[in-house]
Amino acid sequence: MIGRLTGILIEKNPPLITLDVHGVGYDIDVPMSTFYNLPATGEKLSLFTHLIVREDGHFLYGFLSCDERAAFRQLLKISGIGARIALAVLSGLSVNELAQAITMQEAGRLVKIPGIGKKTAERLLLELRDKLPKVSVTGVAISGATVHDDAADILNALLALGYSEREALPALKTLPAGTPVPEGIRQALKLLSKA
Repeated sequence: MIGRLTGILIEKNPPLITLDVHGVGYDIDVPMSTFYNLPATGEKLSLFTHLIVREDGHFLYGFLSCDERAAFRQLLKISGIGARIALAVLSGLSVNELAQAITMQEAGRLVKIPGIGKKTAERLLLELRDKLPKVSVTGVAISGATVHDDAADILNALLALGYSEREALPALKTLPAGTPVPEGIRQALKLLSKA
């Protein structure tokens, strides 16, 4: 397995780049999140890589961070998700945004990615639930509003009361923006008791 390459970036044709490593040119597919952060051609570059060997060839995928490569590998483990779709997911969402979408169970964010339909988005939400790094919901967009510390405090209170994230997040989404913590907890508990 080729785990990392360091060389000179000699060509950029999205999503394909060519990296010269001691006279050998490696063609590497990268997600757009990596592509936008590449140095200029002629500059030195290090990429974390993932090699896929198939009947029709060897395919090398590159990432600027270990987290991106780990997310790519998790996506490949899901039935029906190939390298092309995994790259599309990481091109449409950063690893943090993907983890937030999974935590918040927001299929709508995933459906906006080309190649991801409703069923695939639901499968991603289900199968990646505990596979990506945990992220804080502070600052995450919920229903057009931004979750500030108050919403994070309400969520933490619900979690401390024994509710799972899956139960608590939908209740949190229904609260009006700017709801004070004590009132938000009361309203969320009312909603959860009816469920």
